[in-house]
Amino acid sequence: MSALYLSKIFIYPIKSLRGIEVTEWTADSKGLVYDRRWMLVDADNQFLSQRKLPRMALISTALTATHLLVSAPEMPDLAIPLAEHSEDQLLAEIWHDHCFTYMVSEAANLWFSSFLEVPSKLVYQPDNCIRQVDQDYAHPADETSLSDGFPFLLVSENSLRALNSKLAEPVTMARFRPNLVVSGCEAFAEDTWREITIGTIQFRLPKPCSRCSVPNVDPWTATTGKEPIQTLNSFRKWQNKIYFGQNAIHNAAGTLQQRMPINILHTGELQPPLTD
Repeated sequence: MSALYLSKIFIYPIKSLRGIEVTEWTADSKGLVYDRRWMLVDADNQFLSQRKLPRMALISTALTATHLLVSAPEMPDLAIPLAEHSEDQLLAEIWHDHCFTYMVSEAANLWFSSFLEVPSKLVYQPDNCIRQVDQDYAHPADETSLSDGFPFLLVSENSLRALNSKLAEPVTMARFRPNLVVSGCEAFAEDTWREITIGTIQFRLPKPCSRCSVPNVDPWTATTGKEPIQTLNSFRKWQNKIYFGQNAIHNAAGTLQQRMPINILHTGELQPPLTD
C-alpha cells in the first residue's frame, strides 16, 4: 500500500445537518473547532437527528469569519453570528447526557421549525460547558462537543470501497459522517489501530463506531432505504450492533491538514473482532 495519510477533513457545525469539507482546520479541547457546537432540540429539549427527521439532511451549512450560514430548499438563508447567542439557558439532552447550552435566537427557532415542520430550537454549547467523553473509554480530562459521544470519527477510504464492492449501488462517504478520512491502508485496517499521530496531534482509538439508521438516509435527497445498513449487517455485525469506522480522542490541540502523514504508534486486536 502507499503511504498512509489524511485525505479528507469534515466538520458538522450543527449536529445531524450537512457537513463541510475543509482542507485545513484547528482542533481545540472539544474536537474540530465549530464541529457540532450547535444542535437542534425538540419541545422537550431532546436532541433531534436524521434518525427521526431525515429531512435534516437537506439543510446545508457554511462558515465565514463571522457567521454560520444555513440554507435549505425554498427557504431564505439564515445567518447566525458566531460570537452571539441569546441569554436564554437551556439544559439540552443528548443520549444520557444533559448539556448546558444557550438558545441561539427565536428567529433561528422559527426557521428550523418551518422547514422541519416540527417545533425545533437551535442551541449552542458554550466553551465553559465541559461534556466528558464516556469514562469507560476515556481519560477524565477528555471532552467533546454535541457529538454522539466522541470528538472524532475516523474511516478509511478502502473500508468504504470494500463496502461498495458488495452493494448494487455504491454510496458516498457522506453517509457515514466522518471527521477524518484516511487513505493508504487496507480496508478496515483502522479496526486494529489504538494510537496514531496525524501531523503533530496524537489520537487514541478506544472504540469502534456502532451505526444506527442514519447511513440509510440519502444525504442529497433525504429519502431512506435499506442500504447500506442491510449489507453491513451481513459482515460487520457483532453482539447485535453494526460497526463501521472508529471513534477517536485527541491528546492535544493542534492543526490538521489534508495530506498530512499518519503514523501508527500502537495496534491491538480487531475491534470489533470481525474478518471479512
